[in-house]
Amino acid sequence: MPDISAFVSGFLKFQAEHFGEDGLFETLRHGQNPSTLLIGCCDARVDPALLTGCKPGDIFIVRNVANLVPPCTPDAPPGVSSAIEFAICGLGVERIIVLGHARCGGIRYLMDPQPLTDETDFLGRWMQIAEPARTRVLHELAHKSPEERLRALELASILLSLDNLMSYPWLRRRVEAGGLTLHGWYFDIAEGALLAYSARRQQFLPVVCPLDRSTHRKYDAGPTP
Repeated sequence: MPDISAFVSGFLKFQAEHFGEDGLFETLRHGQNPSTLLIGCCDARVDPALLTGCKPGDIFIVRNVANLVPPCTPDAPPGVSSAIEFAICGLGVERIIVLGHARCGGIRYLMDPQPLTDETDFLGRWMQIAEPARTRVLHELAHKSPEERLRALELASILLSLDNLMSYPWLRRRVEAGGLTLHGWYFDIAEGALLAYSARRQQFLPVVCPLDRSTHRKYDAGPTP
């Protein structure tokens, strides 16, 4: 694991690459103009910029445990809601991607709560946002294995967040006017694959399929939803 000096060395490398006379931040220092809001998980293995090959300034990122979006209510957690508001009403992004992933610790906690501390349990309170998805999965997939239900809940929570996004009136108006699109993506950590939700097919379909580990070649990509 890197110590703090490794982070400083990394920043020095970043500075040299991007803050030269013609560096990227010569333009970015004047403001940001991202076209995409990406709502992802805090998981250290799921870096949105790394996964998408984006440079600084390309995407506006909101990260929280299990990539959840709270519904628009008077008592909604203001951190995530304010970031969404800023991205839509302040920056005018054109699309929102909710990026979930396999083997999510937050979703596993929701399926089998084990409080980390008796004093606060902030995690348990936060994960209650996804309780409707949990209830549905347990009801409809009671005959499935625990791991199958866990994956189903990871996917269902993405759809719940997409539904919750539409509860924000200023966001819904943008979608209905055709100025904003919503996307649900799922990163399969075990296989290195990317799935996207197709509203027409009502299922997650492969966009980038797993690598063939024997040849290090990628299988043909599936249809774009």
